[in-house]
Amino acid sequence: MSSAMPRRLMLVAHHERAEAEVHATAIAAWCAANDVEFWMPPIDATELALPQHGSDRPASDADAVVSLGGDGTMLRSVELLEGADVPLIGVNLGSLGYLTEVEPESMTSAFDRFALGAEEGEWHLDERMMLDVAVNGEVIGRSLNEAVVEKNQSGHTVRLLARIDGDPFTHYEADGLIVSTPTGSTAYSLSARGPIVSPQHRAILLTPVSPHMLFDRSLVLSPSEVVEIEVAGHRRADVAVDGQPGGVLEPGDVVRCSPSKATAKFVRFGAYRYHQILKSKFGLTDR
Repeated sequence: MSSAMPRRLMLVAHHERAEAEVHATAIAAWCAANDVEFWMPPIDATELALPQHGSDRPASDADAVVSLGGDGTMLRSVELLEGADVPLIGVNLGSLGYLTEVEPESMTSAFDRFALGAEEGEWHLDERMMLDVAVNGEVIGRSLNEAVVEKNQSGHTVRLLARIDGDPFTHYEADGLIVSTPTGSTAYSLSARGPIVSPQHRAILLTPVSPHMLFDRSLVLSPSEVVEIEVAGHRRADVAVDGQPGGVLEPGDVVRCSPSKATAKFVRFGAYRYHQILKSKFGLTDR
């Protein structure tokens, strides 16, 4: 067996997809045949009829994490890694993922290539920047896509003060503000008319959601800048990190988004054709 063979592999799966059980079983079999330790989060293992592989062992113990699902499962995998320097292999069970790399039919051959090592297996790591998100100085999460501060009450806007590197920029009367990475530029920020930014770029995007004001443009900031959003009005707001609720904000609370030292590392086999994925996603043609 090659000295590059991973010895410990964790699987994170979208257990609500009907085909996930078949593919998870195949991954477990590959690990058994190659003498690789294998485990899954307990809920995934139970739902996919593989309870013997359920474990609370942290993802950071793995040599690689396999994400079986779509982009949402990749986000969950990144969250479970908590910034650990562990590569992610995305197996696509979605319709067309921006983050996933491998189709199910080529899954085990991809694992074989990964086991050979980066040179022999012809793969490389695609590193993506992330944001550290804190509320009133207390870290609540790390974002691969975005942090969102938005209205708490339906039918009302929320007043938010944006600061950049400590200096006030402007007050927004809006449904919310999105602070995103380039990876997140094709997520919520895009639906709020934000720009599409190549995921290999490093930048921070500040995008208002349905602003009730003349200034409605996104800002593309330096990757070293820090964005703070203060709830400036009398209404409360909600904060979310990569779609996961982060709590309710009271007037005067401050959400701080800063570039993280950690990166998400995706295994890519050959060139990553992001622009072709984008073209397919939006039904663009050559005409």
